[in-house]
Amino acid sequence: MNLGYTLLALAPIAVVFLLMVVLGRSAKLSMSSAYVVTAALALFVWQAPGAMVAAATVNGIVTAITLLFIVFGAVLLLNTLKESGALRAIRQGFMDVSPDRRVQVIIVAWLFGSLIEGSSGFGTPSAVGAPLLLALGFPAMAAVMSVLVIQSTPVSFGAVGTPMLVGVRSGIDNKADVAQLIAPLQPMDYLLQIVTHVAFVHAVVGFVIPLILCGMLTRFFGARQSFTEGLKAWKFALFAGLAFTVPYYLIARVLGPEFPSMVGALVGLVVIVSAAKKGFLVPRENFDFPPRAAWEKKWLGTVADDADDGTATAPKFSVLRAFSPYVLVVGLLILTRTVAPLKAFLTGPLTTIKLPALFGTSISPSAQFLYSPGFILILASLACLFIFRMQQGQYGRAVKASAHTMVEAAPALLLAVPMVQVFVNSASADGSMISMPLMLAQGAAALAGDAWPNVSPWVGSLGAFIAGSNTVSNMMFAYFQFSTAQQIGLNIDQSAIVVALQAVGGAAGNMICVHNVVAAGAVVGMMNREGEVIRKTLVPMAYYCVQAGLIGQALITGSVLWWAAAVVWLVLVFGVLGAMKGKPLATA
Repeated sequence: MNLGYTLLALAPIAVVFLLMVVLGRSAKLSMSSAYVVTAALALFVWQAPGAMVAAATVNGIVTAITLLFIVFGAVLLLNTLKESGALRAIRQGFMDVSPDRRVQVIIVAWLFGSLIEGSSGFGTPSAVGAPLLLALGFPAMAAVMSVLVIQSTPVSFGAVGTPMLVGVRSGIDNKADVAQLIAPLQPMDYLLQIVTHVAFVHAVVGFVIPLILCGMLTRFFGARQSFTEGLKAWKFALFAGLAFTVPYYLIARVLGPEFPSMVGALVGLVVIVSAAKKGFLVPRENFDFPPRAAWEKKWLGTVADDADDGTATAPKFSVLRAFSPYVLVVGLLILTRTVAPLKAFLTGPLTTIKLPALFGTSISPSAQFLYSPGFILILASLACLFIFRMQQGQYGRAVKASAHTMVEAAPALLLAVPMVQVFVNSASADGSMISMPLMLAQGAAALAGDAWPNVSPWVGSLGAFIAGSNTVSNMMFAYFQFSTAQQIGLNIDQSAIVVALQAVGGAAGNMICVHNVVAAGAVVGMMNREGEVIRKTLVPMAYYCVQAGLIGQALITGSVLWWAAAVVWLVLVFGVLGAMKGKPLATA
């Protein structure tokens, strides 16, 4: 390990963390500074070809445009529902299920968000879930935090299993040493073994995420600023956690990686909504946010939520009719991702914009706008014209407001994603210097030694933080994780657990991924406050990675001590969080 180069490879991440998280600067400033540092290191220290840096930058810009397309679609659907008056009915429908904000956040973020993740992935749950929570009367900051916290357990099987089928599989496929070691298994059989480990670790780590989410909601957005107020919903929260993770694990074992998140979320929604309506395990005392006049300024975004609409006028539509555009979104996402001929057309050459071998490099930027969740969200917004019999003027106002939000989000994303692409594609032209992410991973492996399984989730998380994608993190690091496991003397089955920990950590990293944070903030009009969000989501992300590492060590060693350590860590996390108290808000 070359310590100097490893520290230099850490510099872009350190710049982002220092400026955005520690100093609270905007993503626009933080990512522009990080881009300059990354490009300078790639060109002058790593000796990456200038054409490669330029191509990576263009690829980042193209990717950012596709993300902005999703942001526009999500905000347009919200604004269309607002203009039509359907939001009143949606809000009233959730209030009829339960007025308790802890119950609502579990249903909308944890379960509905997981369903969207399972069908689409790539940040779509944040773009869809945050506006919906805002419409229910959640503060903008609370909505963003909530949808990011659940970007963990369902992510490994998001987008119909893409992080596993594309990410992990491409990472270990066509590798001679892997094929030799796993013989007589086929790569797909070995992948299914990894999938089972991923589902188990996620299920054991993730079933408490709804409880952590409830505690964070009451700690940061309750009148008493107390984490323990959220813990009072522990029965319902843990029940909701298990209602998703148990079918999720069983589906992964039986059917593989395509459907655990989708089916688990569907089962969970049916069970939990029914339970909530009947008051089963629901807390006796409802939790609500303090009066709006007492909300702190930092809680708010610029997108109006019209929270008082329902108090003056009864909803014009039934809940089913009002919610039907979201049902349409889910249905279209599932159809376009699972019906092979339709998917082939939407991702084929006729519908793909591609710049092959840009500047003579191996980078080929591409965009598939008809396959994008943004296009589906736009279709659903157009359907609202007929579902709610809207006037053209109403839709025009929705389009104008949505375009304004997208433009506000553009600078941060157009800087963040190119920085990531240059970082990933920073290897030297002659192959003497591996890319900066791999340099960091090798440095971590040299320091960790036999304790590598505890570090493995952090590498996956780092990859997702950098690349903005669990799939890309797995593509970068799956083979590296396999090789490291072999180097420390683990057998082939134990190596599968290490690769699984990579995928689990990569999922957890989505909670702090910069462009996920930017996109989620944009759809509720909360720009330039990304650092505040990441400071909150770092807590559950750290819980997730540490707990996954401890469970991975327990599975590999078979030692009861590691299982005991996992239990102690869980108790410690809730103990520390339970002791967190802020200054109560003045609500009078």
